Amino acid sequence: MTQREDLFPDRIGEAAGESLLHGSCVSDDGRAVLIVGASGRGKSGLALQLMAYGAKLVSDDQTIVRREGAHVMVSAPDTTRGLIEARGIGILQAEPVQNISLHLVVDLDQTERQRLPHPRQVQVLGKGLPLLLGVDAPHFAAAILQFLRHGRHT
Repeated sequence: MTQREDLFPDRIGEAAGESLLHGSCVSDDGRAVLIVGASGRGKSGLALQLMAYGAKLVSDDQTIVRREGAHVMVSAPDTTRGLIEARGIGILQAEPVQNISLHLVVDLDQTERQRLPHPRQVQVLGKGLPLLLGVDAPHFAAAILQFLRHGRHT
């Protein structure tokens, strides 16, 4: 398994307690995926695609992360809870979920080049979590949900 150092070294530390990250987050059946990347990479767009397949909004653009025992929990700041940006349309309302366990990170700043990549991990508040790189394919959102629901075969 490929191990990657902390994806967020300036924003997350094991002693930080609670941190605010630049990223969008959705949840499927209590299992959250954090989507990170630079501005304009498509974080909100991917979150909207996942929501169209049944995922629930946790947060858009900013996500609060905190450690609770063995879990990393995610939620939205009060100021943006239940809101998500759709470029060219505006700010949309959604029924948010809060205090959800983080199970997966998607990094849109990097593109997956391998057809069958080896598993990757990223450290978030000292916990190793699966990491997927961006995939420019129509099945990407559906594959993320399948990963959340049933994991991946190694």
